[in-house]
Amino acid sequence: MDLIDSIWLVDFGPNFPAEPGHKRPALVVGPTDGFADFLSNVFVVPFTTSRRDLNFHVEVEPGVDSGISEISYAQCEQLRSINKRRLVHPLGVIDSESRFQIRRVLRMLLNFS
Repeated sequence: MDLIDSIWLVDFGPNFPAEPGHKRPALVVGPTDGFADFLSNVFVVPFTTSRRDLNFHVEVEPGVDSGISEISYAQCEQLRSINKRRLVHPLGVIDSESRFQIRRVLRMLLNFS
């Protein structure tokens, strides 16, 4: 399974307030395959099951392909670089519409055109 666009169970460890912590699903959004073999870290967007109606959270439906069991929300504002050793095991892949929305929000948050 390619890392990009895959959903993994990630061990974030203990957290500070307003940070995701412990084990939870996250979407791997980088680096691209050309760099992935040379870097020990990946960029992930953690998921939460708490609905907060924030315009930078993207709803992700549960399903066989995604590997998540309940409606979750990609916390785009919590983009993180983590060591690959924090990736516990793959859960599935993101659907194309959610992928598009997550990337749109990340571009907006990071001021990328």
